[in-house]
Amino acid sequence: MAKQAASKTRGVRGSRTGRPIMALLDLLGRRWSLRILWELRDEPLTSRVLRTACDEASPTVLQARLTELREAGFVELGDGGGYGLTALGRELCETFMPLYRFAERWKR
Repeated sequence: MAKQAASKTRGVRGSRTGRPIMALLDLLGRRWSLRILWELRDEPLTSRVLRTACDEASPTVLQARLTELREAGFVELGDGGGYGLTALGRELCETFMPLYRFAERWKR
C-alpha cells in the first residue's frame, strides 16, 4: 500500500518531487540544456552546427539533451533536419536567458 502511494506522488517524469517546476529546473540544470536553447534563439540549427557551437559537449550528451528538450516541448525538429525553438521554448528563453548570461559571466 505504501508503494502505491509513493508512486502516485511522482507525477512528472524526471522529477524527484513530482512537481512540474522542479522537473523544469532539473531539466534546465543539466549541462548543455540552456546552452542549446541559447544557440537556437535566433534560428534553427542542425545538430552538426550545434556540436560546433557547443564545442566541449560530446555528441552523445548533446543528442541526449536535444531529445529531452524535444520531449519537454521546447525544441522541435524542422523539415530541413534542423532543430528550432517552439513557442514554449521561446518563452522559456525570454524568462531564463538573463540568468544564463549572468552564469556565463560568473564562470570567467
